[in-house]
Amino acid sequence: MIINNILVYTEKETFVPGAIRIRDGRIIDIFNKNRIESLSEKDGEETLDGKGAMAIPGLIDLHFHGCMGADFCDAGRKAIEKIATYEASMGITAIAPATMTLPVKDLEEILSVAAEYAKTSSHQGEKADLVGINMEGPFISPEKKGAQDEKNILPCNVALAERFLEISEGLVKFIGLAPEESPDSMEFIREMKGKVRISLAHTNADYDTAKEAFDTGADHAVHLFNAMSPFSHRAPGVVGAVGDCSHVTAELICDGVHLHPSMVRAAFRMLGKERIVLISDSMRATGMPDGEYTLGGLDVKVKGNRATLVSDGTLAGSVTNLMDCMKTLVKEMEIPLETAIACATKNPAKCLGIYKERGSLTPGKIADIVLLDEKLDIKAVLKDGKQIFANKAVSCYNELS
Repeated sequence: MIINNILVYTEKETFVPGAIRIRDGRIIDIFNKNRIESLSEKDGEETLDGKGAMAIPGLIDLHFHGCMGADFCDAGRKAIEKIATYEASMGITAIAPATMTLPVKDLEEILSVAAEYAKTSSHQGEKADLVGINMEGPFISPEKKGAQDEKNILPCNVALAERFLEISEGLVKFIGLAPEESPDSMEFIREMKGKVRISLAHTNADYDTAKEAFDTGADHAVHLFNAMSPFSHRAPGVVGAVGDCSHVTAELICDGVHLHPSMVRAAFRMLGKERIVLISDSMRATGMPDGEYTLGGLDVKVKGNRATLVSDGTLAGSVTNLMDCMKTLVKEMEIPLETAIACATKNPAKCLGIYKERGSLTPGKIADIVLLDEKLDIKAVLKDGKQIFANKAVSCYNELS
C-alpha cells in the first residue's frame, strides 16, 4: 500500500510533503515531494489518498486505567479487548495500562491475564497492542494516595516485585514507589534497577529523599505535580528533584483538569521536551456518559471531563483519551504540535524500550499510522498497515484489504 498526498511527520519532528509505502504491516519507504512522481500503481498496489492530511505515528499511552466501562484491573480478557479496541479507534495503537493499589492476589491475577493476552493477541484485528504494564501501586504513600485504596498499601518488597515481574512474563515495565515510606527503599531501588524501571509515584517525599532515590537508580515520575509533594520555593519536593536529574522522565496529564496550562509550560521549560511523556490516566468512564463508576474499588462521580471520588472529591484519574489530551496540549496549553506528537509517540516508546519498533514513521517500523486534518481531528487510522478507521477526508484508489 502507498499512502499518498500527505504531510509526513519525521524523526526530526517536522512535517514534510510526501508519501509512505507499506508492505506486510511495516513501513518500507518514505517518499519526499521530489520522489512522489516516481510512485506507481503497477502490480495493483493499493493507494490511499490522504488529501493533504498530516501522517503521524500511532500514539502510545503508558499510563491509563480503562475506557468504555472497562478497567484493566477487571482482570478479564474481554475487558482488555474492549479497552484495546476503543484505544485503537482513537489513534492510540499501543498501550501499557496501569494497575491500582489492590490486594496482592488481585494484582497477580491481573498480571497473569495480561501476560496471556499479550502472547495471544499481538497484531490481531482492530486493537491496540498491549506492550507493557505500569504498576502505580501498591508501594505508595498514604498521604498522597489520591484515588488509591489505603488499606492495600504495602511497604516496598523486592521478592514481591520480582514475583510481579515473573507473573507478567516481563510485561511490567514500571513499578511505582514512595521512597519516604520505607527504610529499605534505596536498597529496593538498587536491587530492582536494571530489571524494571522504578518510578516515584503517589509520594510525599521531600527533595533530598527524592533526589537520593533518583541518584540510586529510579528514573521516572508518575503524573508530575499530581499526588506528590508540592513544588515550592524553599521546599521543591519531588518536582524539584525531577528537574535536577537529567536521566528522569516525567508523565504529564494534559486533560485540562489535572494541571493548569502555566504549570505545563513551566514543566516543558524545566525538563525539555525530550523528558516529558504525555499520558491520559483515563479511567473506565472515558467514552461513556456522566454518572457513577468505580476505580480501584472506590466509587467515582463523573461530570463532564472531571472524575472525582464520591467520598471526598479527590480527582480520580481522567475521562480524556490520549489523543484528546494531545489536542488540549496544543490548543489550550500553547505547546507546538510537533512537540506534543513526540511526547505522545517517540518519548513513551523510548520509555517502554520499544522505539526500534514503534514511535516514529521510519522504514522498518510497524505501520501504525494516524492521519489528522488541520483541526487535529482523526481522518484515518492504520494498524499494522491496514485501515481500521476512515472518514471523508481520505479515499482509496483501490479497494483496501
